[in-house]
Amino acid sequence: MSTAYDGFPGAVGVSRLTVYDWPTVEGLPGGGTPHLHLTCTEGYVVTAGRGAVQTLTTSGFEETPLEPGTVAWFTPGTIHRLVNDGGLEITVVMQNSGLPEAGDAVLTLPQDRLTDPDTYADAVRIPADVPEAEQVEVARARRDLATRRFLELREATENGDPEPLAAFQRAAAELVRPRLDAWEQRWRDGAHAAAETTRAQLDALRGKDDGYLAEARVSATGPGARGRFGMCGRLDVYPGI
Repeated sequence: MSTAYDGFPGAVGVSRLTVYDWPTVEGLPGGGTPHLHLTCTEGYVVTAGRGAVQTLTTSGFEETPLEPGTVAWFTPGTIHRLVNDGGLEITVVMQNSGLPEAGDAVLTLPQDRLTDPDTYADAVRIPADVPEAEQVEVARARRDLATRRFLELREATENGDPEPLAAFQRAAAELVRPRLDAWEQRWRDGAHAAAETTRAQLDALRGKDDGYLAEARVSATGPGARGRFGMCGRLDVYPGI
């Protein structure tokens, strides 16, 4: 068992997020696209601005205020949506080597867009070969479509009807099923390997073997892709994290 793991601590992913400031369909000053993750916990470290994260689970709807210094997180299955009251910027911390931005996310689109992976992929795609103004239009239309469905799911849940939310959860799980083998490999190479490395280091120390300390190293990186259109805003993405 290896006593060396060179990845970011805990095999989490990190990105910098500037939340969309486009007014929402119900008149909020700005906000992101509602979605859920199926195998990853996600966390926010708020660095600037004000806003909230709205969440919907089988337990109901909640709104958590966000301001500089707030740290908030939520587990898989939580539909979440950022609301930008002004200048909201966040460092996003994602489980499993950033898997939420690499496939573990399903937007709250109408059920007819969730019927199969190809239909869903067409519904969420933002073309890379068009001017940025057109990309903005596509990203905003995608967000607004998902927001309308989110509001419907929220209303049904608050009115005591759990079936629409359950139907969305079933469709989301079915959509990602073909990708599970690749996700498992990502987990094995990341979070699992990091945890196993810690176990190996503990075993080495118990055995009075500190040789792995001589293998210490330092790593650093800056943003790779900047300003990418994400689900909740413009993203600066760090390669290898």
